Amino acid sequence: MSSPWNPSMNLRKLVGYGVGDLGINLYFISTMTYLMFFYTDIFGLSAATAGTLMLVARIVDAITDPIMGMIAERTQTKTGRMRPWILYGALPLGVITVLTFTAVEGDPGYKLWWAYTTYILFGLIYTVVSIPYAALTASLSSDSDERTKLTTVRMAGAFSGGFIVSVGTMPLVGLFDDRATGFFWVMTGFSVIATFFLWVTYRETEESVPVAPKTPLSIELSLRAVFSNPPLAVVIVLFCCGMLSFTVRQGTTVYFFSYCLGRPDLISAFFSVTLAAMLCGLIGVPRLAEKLGKARAVIAGGCLTLVGCIGMYLTPYDQIPWIFFWGVLVNLGATPIAVLGWAMIPDTVEYAQLRHGVRADGAIFSFASFFQKVAKGVGGAAIGYALGLAGYIANADQPESAIRMIHNLMTLVPIGIVVVMIIAATLHTLDRKAHERILERLAEGN
Repeated sequence: MSSPWNPSMNLRKLVGYGVGDLGINLYFISTMTYLMFFYTDIFGLSAATAGTLMLVARIVDAITDPIMGMIAERTQTKTGRMRPWILYGALPLGVITVLTFTAVEGDPGYKLWWAYTTYILFGLIYTVVSIPYAALTASLSSDSDERTKLTTVRMAGAFSGGFIVSVGTMPLVGLFDDRATGFFWVMTGFSVIATFFLWVTYRETEESVPVAPKTPLSIELSLRAVFSNPPLAVVIVLFCCGMLSFTVRQGTTVYFFSYCLGRPDLISAFFSVTLAAMLCGLIGVPRLAEKLGKARAVIAGGCLTLVGCIGMYLTPYDQIPWIFFWGVLVNLGATPIAVLGWAMIPDTVEYAQLRHGVRADGAIFSFASFFQKVAKGVGGAAIGYALGLAGYIANADQPESAIRMIHNLMTLVPIGIVVVMIIAATLHTLDRKAHERILERLAEGN
């Protein structure tokens, strides 16, 4: 379908948008994969304390998402509603990331205050940048297939950023005399790169989809566009399940290889292979979505993830090649929801626009991000609490209960989450044809 609202997206704009998520994921994957480990094994917090910090910070962060979304969609500048926030928020986000991974010296009370302050501030500034960036998809094009292309290129950037972090962090940290210094300088480098790419996104994109709501965009209408939007509710459930499963698996991997397998030297290699699988799988997602539809593509990916998790659960720790193989299947299966979740949300913007007469893209994206961040917070906290309950001791030989808990977090817990995601995907009804009918009615002025 060729949209009457927007000309075909050229490659420069596609790439310009996509590299922004490379920058954002230098932060996102760093905190998801290594911050819990940084807090417990380097900064000196207990697992339970770090888990509580993760939960509190993510809840505070999530609460601000809807606020930021409504602020962004009401922003009026010559350069657009969303893009200015990306421009001016990029540098502060880089600075606070470095401070979050700074292992200050002091008494336990001061260190805990530092951890809470920096991580909560990181979440707030991350919101200022990431919510407008996510909502920008709906402003760049109104065509459903074109949005899938935008999201695919964006996810290519995201996976590339995740690959850099997951594969490069520990080897780069190991180049320094101590891990605390290593994390500080590695995060400094990531912040410089991320800031540059976010500025590229600002420069190379243009908000071309007209807003022109039929009625003034009040807070009440923004909330109605979110909470009286059944297709959005389904997508949010998919989002939460995908993020919760990914958070638990990603955050547990370092512990799994360090303590269950006794092979911390393989962490970077495992991330390298499994994230490379996601990058390869990314190429096929648009075709899969075109053939099956977005919801069925998510279901297909979920089934593949289930096979991988079951295989990893049954595989002995000394069978390293098989563990890598199952990890590849798990990540391949996780690719469709990582891409298509973000591609499904813009369609719900037009659904709400037709139903309520307002274009509340900021509110819709921010509430989706709100629930996603709650899921991320719950996932991060669950790792900390579970390890604490199982008797985990940092930098020491682990009791059998801790080994078993790490194993279950890596395998059984994601299985339950993915089953819920598959069930939710069967309820999604806003397919391509339904969205095309909505766009036709909007174009007619109905």
